[in-house]
Amino acid sequence: MSPARHNPGPAPWQAAPPAAAVPVVCLASGSPRRRELLLQIGVPHTVSVPGIPEERAAGEGVEACVQRLALAKARAVHATGLAGGLPALGADTAVVLGTEMLGKPAHRDEGMAMLARLSGATHRVLTAVALVHDGGEALRLSESRVRFRAIAPPEAEAYWASGDPRDKAGGYAIQGLGAVFIAALEGSYSGVMGLPLFETAALLDGAGVPRWQPAPVQSQGAR
Repeated sequence: MSPARHNPGPAPWQAAPPAAAVPVVCLASGSPRRRELLLQIGVPHTVSVPGIPEERAAGEGVEACVQRLALAKARAVHATGLAGGLPALGADTAVVLGTEMLGKPAHRDEGMAMLARLSGATHRVLTAVALVHDGGEALRLSESRVRFRAIAPPEAEAYWASGDPRDKAGGYAIQGLGAVFIAALEGSYSGVMGLPLFETAALLDGAGVPRWQPAPVQSQGAR
């Protein structure tokens, strides 16, 4: 009888046979854009939103801030058991003009002011992503540069009225109507959206979390 051979199992990028999607990670974010991006690379997941204040500490650099927040979100979900034993994935995004972080506009006047400042200028988008699991934790940072064309006030008014820029860092969404403002992009499109897929895949691969899995099966009538 020949000796039994050890089967190391599939690599993270090897798709599983068609079956019902089984979550392999818990996303520590309520962002629908991050959910879409995870599913784009075949990562079925659950969601748990931690109550982490998204605030920059006094004297804290932007890079340090987004990395701290991404890690804090993942740690909070993993430590409290909200991930249900799954690895927890956290992310945080900042739009930076000069040395100033532009957050999510709280109202129309703030949103219009952000668009006016971004108009015709180049800004940075930093997104940190962190993975925390029983075997440890890891962190990656994505940095992109985005150049806006000039935006006339009536167009900015119409954009705000569309509802697209609300609840978005910097007051715009690259994957939405605001795409028409972007004259140039250097870096990661998915990073500007809020979850850099290159860095995310590297974290998942490093922890042995599978990707390229079957898409979740939608119930009948779902749109």
